[in-house]
Amino acid sequence: MGRFAALALMMRAVIAGRMIDTRLSSTGSWVGVSAKLTRYWTMNDETTTIATLKGRIAAFNAERDWGQYHSPRNLAMAVSVEAGELLELYLWCADGDAQPAVPARAPRVAEEAADVAITLLNFCERAGIDLASAVQAKLSSNAARYPVDKARGRMLKHDELD
Repeated sequence: MGRFAALALMMRAVIAGRMIDTRLSSTGSWVGVSAKLTRYWTMNDETTTIATLKGRIAAFNAERDWGQYHSPRNLAMAVSVEAGELLELYLWCADGDAQPAVPARAPRVAEEAADVAITLLNFCERAGIDLASAVQAKLSSNAARYPVDKARGRMLKHDELD
């Protein structure tokens, strides 16, 4: 069981003015979690933490018993598949034209971006990756590899900057 699933054993969410217990049954299935929760809980980038997203995703998956399919290997492949679906919406777009090229595809962009994020967060949970810490470490590494005075406005790789 992942760290956030364990936290969910103790978590109580206040949704629409009532308490809803989230816990695991003896078989490992989630009980007491309503599929209607998403109607009452509004999330946005400004107020929703990565931990909250991971918890919501874990609860969603547990209700459906999908964890059995979520090995790090399968989820890594799924990230690529979901990213490909997002890319497909921009296929054959010229840089100066509408993005995506077909206006009817525009509403799907957020859905596909969400699929990529959900799958990546699933992967991080299963692989034991603290995403915020990993991002911080990668930004620090990139700052050393791409110093502002050498990289600003240039598309060169770190080993080509001189």
